[in-house]
Amino acid sequence: MKAQSPFSLEWHGFVNPHYYADSRSVVGGREDMMLFYPKPILRDSLGNDINDGWQADMLAITARLGLRVKGPDMLGAKTSAYVEGDFTGSTNAAINNLRLRHAYIDLRWEHHRLLAGQYWYPMVIHEIMPMTNPLNMGSPFHPYARQPQVRYEYNLGILEAVAAASWQLDNMSQGLLNGAPASSTLFARHSLVPELNLQLRWNSDMLFLGAAVNIKTIQPQVQSAATAVQPSTDKHTSLTWSLFGRLNIFERCDPKPLLTIKAQTLLNNSLYEGCSLGGYLMLADSTFQDWHFNTVWVDIERTRGHWRPGLFLGYAKNLDYGNTDFAHCFGRGHDLEYLWRIQPRLTYKTLTGLDFTAEAEYTHAGYKEPVGNLRLSLSMVYSF
Repeated sequence: MKAQSPFSLEWHGFVNPHYYADSRSVVGGREDMMLFYPKPILRDSLGNDINDGWQADMLAITARLGLRVKGPDMLGAKTSAYVEGDFTGSTNAAINNLRLRHAYIDLRWEHHRLLAGQYWYPMVIHEIMPMTNPLNMGSPFHPYARQPQVRYEYNLGILEAVAAASWQLDNMSQGLLNGAPASSTLFARHSLVPELNLQLRWNSDMLFLGAAVNIKTIQPQVQSAATAVQPSTDKHTSLTWSLFGRLNIFERCDPKPLLTIKAQTLLNNSLYEGCSLGGYLMLADSTFQDWHFNTVWVDIERTRGHWRPGLFLGYAKNLDYGNTDFAHCFGRGHDLEYLWRIQPRLTYKTLTGLDFTAEAEYTHAGYKEPVGNLRLSLSMVYSF
């Protein structure tokens, strides 16, 4: 008689066709499905703004498939592994190709958890992730990325501490590679120091609060080929702080929340790799200097019933706007004085795996000549 395997497999995923239309050209990724903010005014010889004007697209690249493996207890821990992919590709050039989203081993003891593999970028607090419909999930106000990492969690009831060390793959730092601006994992790899993150959290059924600090060290100049000039091997370290929370509002005698309010604020020194704002400057003397964004956002959503309205609001302020005393600028949003977004949505859930969402997203960018973009989107999700 064949012995029963101690491992169990559970498949899940969804298919998500998504239509969207923009009132002007935008800074974004994956056919601009991941929208950051509108492009600035760019005039042709007749004075017309070539970035102004409606355009539309439809994609289904976020179709997702995940596999969870549950195994026997090992080393006194509950064990599992998880692998998940979609078809957004690892770069714009690889769109429609299968991309690894998550791939990790999960070991859980009574008060401890150890996770190793590819998982949410540590500054992505997934418990408070905005539930907006497009691919950006609140970015660039809310970080959104995944990284290979080792993550340790220590839990004592409602109190929890999280420490993570992460590396880069799809989301890479910017710097000078062989003397030319480039995005590469080499800037982080040559630093020999992983990105470090520490979080303290307080979690109850009604209220979730936390604080995080993130330390990133890179070597902004790397030589991978023979060049006439030997680049500096000096390192640059950036520090980012965050406060975050979630409030669940219940009706009497109902264990499921009726309304969820999520919020986060960041003093963002350099989270380009997290699909967010900020960066650093390389000065004429080859020293480095961060430029900072202060970001705040809130997401409100009804979490019960067939009809589920929601609203995302985000604001970001460039604390070093106007600084032009540099040789090279690396990051996202340096030419913005501020950025804000208002994004209402309405979802209809059949509660049997099929959802419909309509959303309007207005993003206003504070260039020297401010501009705004209105995105209208419709989508379906079939979950299984």
